[in-house]
This record gives sequence, C-alpha cells and structure tokens, in this order.
Amino acid sequence: MLEILGHLDQSLLALIKEYGFWSYFILGAIVFGETGLVILPMLPGDSLLFVTGAAAASGAIDIRSIVIVLSISATLGNLSNFYIGRWLAPHLFKNANSRWLNPEYLARTHAFYEKHGGKTVILARFIPIVRTYAPFAAGLGTMEAHRFQIYSVMGAVTWVGAMVGAGYLFGDIPLIKGNLSLISLGIIVVTLLPAVIAGLRSSRS
Repeated sequence: MLEILGHLDQSLLALIKEYGFWSYFILGAIVFGETGLVILPMLPGDSLLFVTGAAAASGAIDIRSIVIVLSISATLGNLSNFYIGRWLAPHLFKNANSRWLNPEYLARTHAFYEKHGGKTVILARFIPIVRTYAPFAAGLGTMEAHRFQIYSVMGAVTWVGAMVGAGYLFGDIPLIKGNLSLISLGIIVVTLLPAVIAGLRSSRS
C-alpha cells in the first residue's frame, strides 16, 4: 500500500494504459470498497480522486465519464454500508446488560442521526476512515433510509466533483504535475488531521 501511495500517479497511469475502458470500473470498485466495506477504510480515496483528475487533465481518462462512474460507486458504497449496519443492528444490540453493545447506545445513535444525520453523512465524505464508518453507523442507528439516500448522493457528488475537479484544474500545472506523489501523500495527511485531533482530545477527556 505504501509503495502504491508513494507512486500513485505512476500506478494510476499504468493501470489506465493496461486496462483502458475497464480502468473506469476498477477505479469505481476501489471507491466502492473504501466507502462500502467497513474493513477497507485504508484505501486512498481523496488522493486517488485528485490524481484521477490530474490524469483526466492530461487526456488519459475522460473527466465526465469518470466523475459519473465514481459518484455512482461512492453512492452505492454508502448504501451498501448503510444496509449492512441496519441488518446487524438487531443482532448486535440485543443484550441490555452488554457493556459495549447495549441497546441504550443504539437509541442514542439513532437520536444523533435523526438530529445531525444529514450534515454528518455529507461532511464525513471528506474525512478518511470516518467516511467508511459514518454510513455504517447511520445504518446501526436506523436513520431513515430515504433521508440517508438523499444526503448520501449529495455527499458523493460533492466529494467526487471537488476532489477530481481539483486534480483536473491543478494537476497539469508543471510544479504540481512533477510532485503528484508527494501531493497525494500530503492530501492523506491533511484530511486525516481532524480525525487524529478529535481522537487525541477524546483520549484526554
């Protein structure tokens, strides 16, 4: 993973050259995996989208097609994660005496997503790891499915459009183009900072 992240631009261009049309679906599968499977929060979502935008700027991939494919993948990933959480909720939170999976905690999660669910689903898109667990937690908290889907689509289109668009606009600038690997790693570090800071504050409280 570190090897891929260290040369993400080269890896992506090699993938596009090798698989051509099918590279759209491979990239879609990666985005689906990061947003749709709780066990894969480590996949490079933000940096991958930025470098994909840069590849589109160089003509290696079509910008409109990839934005559509990745937006659909991100939406379906969230939906999958949501329903996994919803299916697991009654099985996990059934023991009133459980220390970690008490039904009372499920009720609190439900109350939180009823009040803050919309903005949480949208903003979580821009925070690695959190974007993987937010839809799962929304499902556990039995957030209303129709409401979740609306905000999920909004978040997916905004996230993909912003990250791919940034790569498309700035990725062909010589200074950025020559340092895409460092920039992609920097994106990961910057986007992880809010989660790290929140974790440190929580551990001190």
